[in-house]
Amino acid sequence: MDPFADTLRRLREAFSAGRTRPAEFRAAQLRGLGRFLQEHKQLLQEALAQDLHKQEHSQPAPASGPLHMLCPLPGRFCLQSAFESEVSEISISQSEINLALRNLRAWMKDEKVPKNLATQLDSAFIRKEPFGLVLVIAPWNYPVNLTLVPLVGALAAGNCVVLKPSEFSRSTEKVLAEVLPRYLDQSCFAVVLGGPQETGQLLEHKFDYIFFTGSPRVGRIVMSAAAKHLTPVTLELGGKNPCYVDDNCDPQTVANRLAWFRYFNTGQTCVAPDYVLCSPDTQERLLPALQSAITRFYGEDPRSSPNLGRIISDKHFQRLRGLLGCGRVAIGGQSDESERYIAPTVLVDVEETEPVMQEEIFGPILPFVNVRSLDEAIDFINRREKPLALYAFSNNKQPQDPS
Repeated sequence: MDPFADTLRRLREAFSAGRTRPAEFRAAQLRGLGRFLQEHKQLLQEALAQDLHKQEHSQPAPASGPLHMLCPLPGRFCLQSAFESEVSEISISQSEINLALRNLRAWMKDEKVPKNLATQLDSAFIRKEPFGLVLVIAPWNYPVNLTLVPLVGALAAGNCVVLKPSEFSRSTEKVLAEVLPRYLDQSCFAVVLGGPQETGQLLEHKFDYIFFTGSPRVGRIVMSAAAKHLTPVTLELGGKNPCYVDDNCDPQTVANRLAWFRYFNTGQTCVAPDYVLCSPDTQERLLPALQSAITRFYGEDPRSSPNLGRIISDKHFQRLRGLLGCGRVAIGGQSDESERYIAPTVLVDVEETEPVMQEEIFGPILPFVNVRSLDEAIDFINRREKPLALYAFSNNKQPQDPS
């Protein structure tokens, strides 16, 4: 028996009836999504704390550290984990809703285009049409943000939507499945649950558009399934993002920024710096600066810090703990399987053939690879798959030149 057939039939009937096309309907759905975020902010923060171990301790915001860069009231008491969830999950989603509401009617307007010889007697314009039935498959690392932001776009464009949250972030998945549908028109929106088997069954159906965020491995499965129906796909995948550090940089400035972004969300961010390319001399100056930054951000015992989360699952923990054997641990390296805790870690003497340099790390581990020049760094990067992001620290213009 197909568990999804009735749901998909209901949504297709609603779309065929034109229910999602009026601007008023789209705006009402977006406002409903905004109410969900505001009325259940605490519930979402509690779910995020359970899924990613962002503890809810009230502590003074540090004078310097990750939250100092974002907290509007440094030195005051704030819910540090709740603040991180607010910034990286809820505020971003609300901002996307506000953007869509402000621009919805302008986006929906026909766009006039120049006529050519063959269309001189015609009215030439581009009309934006909704695709129809859209499937959004979301990841676990930012289970609110990366679920709701593509949902906003799909709703604003006038589509019916099937939302598949990640089964790894179970508490957030539960909130999205049980609470979110109350705020949207259920003839046009549905949340479906399950793991790889259920997702495989879901992908056997024909959708009009698929938006997937996740790993390249699963992305290939999604694209292969979509190809059977010639369904257009957006794949937002991972990658190994290099960070090049020139010899003329201030080591503490670089270290503060590296530690902030590498270990934010326990390194489980697809655009976080994945490895550092620098000379041996720069590495020698960076290591004590990184140790200082990590201590300032997470304290002498990062394990007890409310700012450092945990790895999402046992499977990911075991994979990451295996990577700690690559190269040599210069900072951190501690782990605790019972908590799925891995300390903020820096690896040196890493060979490019080791596993830590062959896959996206997606955890609080930062390997260093030594290069002798900018050209060698560029060659190293170009020999690999294209990353999502690249970071360059230099006081010279040449390394910053995008050409």
